[in-house]
Amino acid sequence: MAGFDKLKLNKQLVRSVNEVGYTAPKEVQQKTLTRIMGGQDIITIAPEGFGKTTAYILGALNRFNYAPEGVPKVLILVPDKEQVLAVIEQFELLNKNKSISIVGLYVTAGTEAQMDALADGADIVVATPDRARAIYLKLALNLNKIDLFIVDDADQMIKKGMQLPIAELANSIPKCQHLVFTDVMHSRIEKMIAPFMKLHAVIEVEPKEETPMITHQQLLYNVPNFLTKLNLLNLFFYDEEVFTKSIVFVNNSATAEKIYQSLNRRMHNAVAYLNAPFFDAIGFKSVNEFKAEKGARVLIVVNENEEETIDLNGVPFLIHFDLPPGKEIYIERIINQDPDSDDETLALTFATDLELSQVKKIEQATGKKMQLAALPDELVIVSETKPKAEPTKQSIKTGPEIGAAFHEKKAANSKNYNFSSGQKAKMNKKKKHG
Repeated sequence: MAGFDKLKLNKQLVRSVNEVGYTAPKEVQQKTLTRIMGGQDIITIAPEGFGKTTAYILGALNRFNYAPEGVPKVLILVPDKEQVLAVIEQFELLNKNKSISIVGLYVTAGTEAQMDALADGADIVVATPDRARAIYLKLALNLNKIDLFIVDDADQMIKKGMQLPIAELANSIPKCQHLVFTDVMHSRIEKMIAPFMKLHAVIEVEPKEETPMITHQQLLYNVPNFLTKLNLLNLFFYDEEVFTKSIVFVNNSATAEKIYQSLNRRMHNAVAYLNAPFFDAIGFKSVNEFKAEKGARVLIVVNENEEETIDLNGVPFLIHFDLPPGKEIYIERIINQDPDSDDETLALTFATDLELSQVKKIEQATGKKMQLAALPDELVIVSETKPKAEPTKQSIKTGPEIGAAFHEKKAANSKNYNFSSGQKAKMNKKKKHG
């Protein structure tokens, strides 16, 4: 493997990385550093811990082959104060040129100290987008000489709603190189960076394959929002022949109640809670009780209330309406404890763009990719913004009206939810659902 000396770094930086124990560049650094040095715009997609931060820090430091001017040439945007401090700490570890001034900007009481630090001279600025924008609007952050603009953890930026300050800062810089780093790529990130990222290269680094875990077959449904998730759930449960017994996992009681009310309108006693929170709601004390009750088809499990591991063996469908906070909980549920059994369990995951980073972490941990499933043609995809003049019958409080979850089926697509005929035949064996 080539060393750092082969990546166009100056000799001082090569010595620095060797002194801190970085003997060889990681794959991300191998694929990005020469392009960064060449001035190309780059989007880098790689999991956490794969060396993205070190890659752009080395790329930034390599630009200072002369006495710095004390005017910002590099602007790095990160999601929060903790990361600002962590990036600055990494700079201090690798930077031996102490004439380079690095200033951090983040939300704290008052802006005067940070504005004074900029006035004293700053060559590299590491900032949260909101604080950088606020100080820029006070005319204290000079962007005129920025020649490297970096957005780190772009997926986390989207989750925090920081698209506007990022776009405003990028558009305020006359001309520069742009680098975007993210754990996962999706349409919201593409929309955010489209105004300032044009002829860019996309570099994606996947985790090295380890021995994959033996899991149930997994299907991933990428949907835009909560209401579309709810429509998809309703649509699936209209098929009584296939969806005979299903467990639906959610993160909180509020979501559980919305799902219960939506499904209960049509399915009535076929929908139940694990440990019902209300005296008038149908509930079971265990999954075995649910499996034994012939008329029960859907069991809602709230992650925050789940204190003990539950027995999921023999349930045909495990549906994650929400991904649990920890990937370990999800993995424990979808591990196939009896791979030699003829029984077939499908693990269906509903995920919005904002949840795809969690999906990536699960895939990395299990060594398996979730199979991306096409959304059914009949599914009604709810727009995220609706005109006020045209209120719809669908409400987040009560769920969709009966029939609102799907369009009329085409003959060619009738009862086709991306399951093969062989799959459906296996799933409909009486011995599986009895």
